[in-house]
Amino acid sequence: MTTAQETTAYAPEEAPRLPWAEHAPDVYKAMIRLDSVARRGLDPKLYELVKIRASQLNHCAFCLDMHTKDALAAGESVERIVQLSAWQESRHFYTEKELAAIELTEAVTVLTEGFVPDEVYERAAKHFEGAELAQLVAAITVINAWNRFGVAFRMTPGHYQPGQHG
Repeated sequence: MTTAQETTAYAPEEAPRLPWAEHAPDVYKAMIRLDSVARRGLDPKLYELVKIRASQLNHCAFCLDMHTKDALAAGESVERIVQLSAWQESRHFYTEKELAAIELTEAVTVLTEGFVPDEVYERAAKHFEGAELAQLVAAITVINAWNRFGVAFRMTPGHYQPGQHG
């Protein structure tokens, strides 16, 4: 007797293009250090929501896999993670502070206008004091850099375990 999983044929897993951390270990170590200091003072759930939203916008499957698992491990709900890609229609799932952070994440990640709109920045500044706002922008910047590595080198999602790189 065959199980449903045995009869389902999934697409083959693609191998990463290059194990970039092995070829640029000093850059990788610097990114790890930058990531660890960027998260200081930020709520862990908020930090993961920011990382997930930027990764959605940047289409980084590896980072989506990692940060959804880390968010769940930090106690985030499946519902809020699922609704994140449609946060504007699902505002009632998030606090005003989280909404300001998510909106700022989008503005910093997608710079098609060439700048972060004043109203987006001002909303974030109402909810985050100076040091925390600087940390938030640093966290957004760092996940965008990680996303570029993940997408450029086609890092393979699905194998990450919560906390593995934290």
